[in-house]
Parts: sequence; C-alpha cells; structure tokens
Amino acid sequence: MARQQKVLKQQQANITHQENILEGQILAQRQSEKSSQESQKELKEMIETLAHKLDEKSKKLMELHRQNLNLQEVLKEAANYSGPCPQDWLWHEENCYQFSSGSFNWEKSQENCLSLDAHLLKINSTDELEFIQQMIAHSSFPFWTGLSMRKPSYSWLWEDGTPLMPHLFRIQGAVSHMYPSGTCAYIQRRTVFAENCILTAFSICQKKANILRAQ
Repeated sequence: MARQQKVLKQQQANITHQENILEGQILAQRQSEKSSQESQKELKEMIETLAHKLDEKSKKLMELHRQNLNLQEVLKEAANYSGPCPQDWLWHEENCYQFSSGSFNWEKSQENCLSLDAHLLKINSTDELEFIQQMIAHSSFPFWTGLSMRKPSYSWLWEDGTPLMPHLFRIQGAVSHMYPSGTCAYIQRRTVFAENCILTAFSICQKKANILRAQ
C-alpha cells in the first residue's frame, strides 16, 4: 500500500511538472506573440512615419522645382527687357511720353500717336500735369493734348470719352461752336488753351510703360 502511494505521488509530481512546463511554454508563446505584435506595430508606425517624411520631402521638391521654373521665366524676361519705354520716349511713373518734332493739326497729331500704339496726352493727376509743365517749361511752342470739344456733346472730353476733371486745370481762351473740326486743347508752358482743331501745333503722345514687376 505504501509503495502504491509512493508511485501515485510520483505520478502526480510528474503531472504537476508537465503542467508547469506546459504553462511555461504557453506563457512564453503568449509573450512571443505579444512581442511580435508590438514589433509589428512599431514597424508599421515606423513605415508610416517614413512615408509621411517622404511625402513632405516630395512636396518640398515640387515647390523648389516650381520656384526654379518661375526664376527661369523671370530671368528670361529680364534678359529680353529693354526698359519701360521705347527709345526717345520719356518715362514718368506708369506712362511713357514722346514730344513730337513736327507740328500738325489735332487730327493728324492723333493719327501720328495711334501709329505709335499710343494716344494724345491725357492728364489724370496734378502730379502728371506738373511733370508735363516741367518738360515744356523752356519751350514756347504749344503741344496738343487729347482733350477736345466737338459735336454733339460740346463738352470737354478726352480721346477715350472720359470727361475732364475740373480740379486739374482751367482752360483759357474762347470756345467756338463755329469751328468745323471742333475746339481742341493745347498746353503751352504752364497753361492749357482752347483753340481751333484745324490749326497746327506740336503734340505729346502717351502710352503705358512696360514695367517689369516682381513675381
């Protein structure tokens, strides 16, 4: 009987030992699986981080490429840039001006300016008026402007149809509705005069300046 109990205890001890081994193996496997899952998670996070950094670098590279193209375009424009105004024209703020070397009636002067892709002088500000007055201060010649008074309105209008702003200057001289070609305005030194459009005078052509602006 004692021998049987001893054998039974030995078997129970063996079973307990086997159970402990099995539990240890199960625990080790679970720890291994947990470690593997954590490693996979870390690897996934690392891949996502690298993908995000790569995307950011790709965007920066594209932006640098765009800036490089813009710079090349600016340099190309600068290489072909000959200045804001054609040769023999004067530049002031946003406009170019040419003072004629010959005298013609108002309509012929208008045609001459149109042939230069320009129009007769249109004064838009007191600053522009002062600039023109300074340019002709030492000349006694009259210069046609783009201002005229003709049928049917008989009001002072610029070539583009806009009216004269009365605060800019007062027009001296008589206005006659009897002039066949109307009444036109010329500037002489610091004064603007009304005169028969058929008479001859020098003229001032005006066009927009070709200003190279920063991108």
